[in-house]
Amino acid sequence: MLRRLHREQPESFAFTDANLAWAEAQITKYPKGRQASAIIPLLWRAQEQEGWLTRPAIESVADMLGMAYMRALEVASFYFMFQLQPVGSVANIQICGTTSCMICGAEDLVAVCKEKIAAKPHTLSADGKFSWEEVECLGACANAPMAQIGKDYYEDLTTERLAEILDELAAGTVPVPGPQNGRYAAEPKSGLTSLADYAKDRAQYNASVELAVDIGDTVKRIDGTEVPLTAPWQDRSDKRGDAVPDTSGPILASGTPVDETGIDKRAAPVEGTGHPRSDEPADAAEAGEGGSKPATLTQARDGGADDLKLIRGVGPKLEEMLNGMGFYHFDQIAGWSAAEIAWVDANLEGFKGRVTRDDWVAQATTLASGDETEFASRVKKGDAYDT
Repeated sequence: MLRRLHREQPESFAFTDANLAWAEAQITKYPKGRQASAIIPLLWRAQEQEGWLTRPAIESVADMLGMAYMRALEVASFYFMFQLQPVGSVANIQICGTTSCMICGAEDLVAVCKEKIAAKPHTLSADGKFSWEEVECLGACANAPMAQIGKDYYEDLTTERLAEILDELAAGTVPVPGPQNGRYAAEPKSGLTSLADYAKDRAQYNASVELAVDIGDTVKRIDGTEVPLTAPWQDRSDKRGDAVPDTSGPILASGTPVDETGIDKRAAPVEGTGHPRSDEPADAAEAGEGGSKPATLTQARDGGADDLKLIRGVGPKLEEMLNGMGFYHFDQIAGWSAAEIAWVDANLEGFKGRVTRDDWVAQATTLASGDETEFASRVKKGDAYDT
């Protein structure tokens, strides 16, 4: 199907304050230079705000992500989730027309849409409240025929019931979604053949329908005001358990004195690495079943932190986490003992086991010596990247 931008376009687009904050937070999920990865969620948010995806919206999102307009348009025109023409102010009715629904009467539902909304799909009704289209399988085959309206599925439809739903929506009420023939979910139409005792105690609606009923307005588009903006990937300090103390003096995060290079004064060279490390845990209280906490730094040494992303398995988020825990340099990681590896592996929230899986110590030992691993070489050429 050929998908083109609508012939009539607004002059401009701008995210609302709430949606802009949401969009900017989404971009931070991705490393510098990779922000184009946020293209789909940002286009979707723009569509939720406006109802359809306008050219100014596509170009505005492209500008935010540093993308060529054509690249953003390619995404918008490829995915059918994006509406490139105006849709009804109340709802866009999506009739499933694939095999199960077609056999069970989807064409009759399409006829209702043609009669009550518009003769052709992607066309506004006379009052501007509705539009409709036929879509591919929506995955509710056991409840065919069905339609998606707003955020929810309306299943087990008949022509009469779809007409009633349209009238209810036009009047400003929101019909209860889910099966429209009395079924609870997707059990046999003839009734339950098992778990009958369970059915006696179940809630009035299945979980999906119950949530929709609780929301109370399932055709309302997302506008950024539903819940407070959260971006937990931006600040995980409350989960690391490694609060970094005042950095005004030359001490480790554990309170251990260090020399002018930031190395633990108690440390002795680690055999085979040529750099110092303490054989004792930086904090005896940190030792236990989870291993022993390695010596840490409050900040990178003079010259700045090493690029820990050159270690296979370490991406920007893990590098940020490691820095927050007090690890900035290859020689620190290269010196971890088995007990210290166990501690780090256990304390990498969301990435447990990564140190051992990718053998960071061996890689860091090579990098600390001034040599280069095959992975690090590819990273520097821009041919490899680890999340």
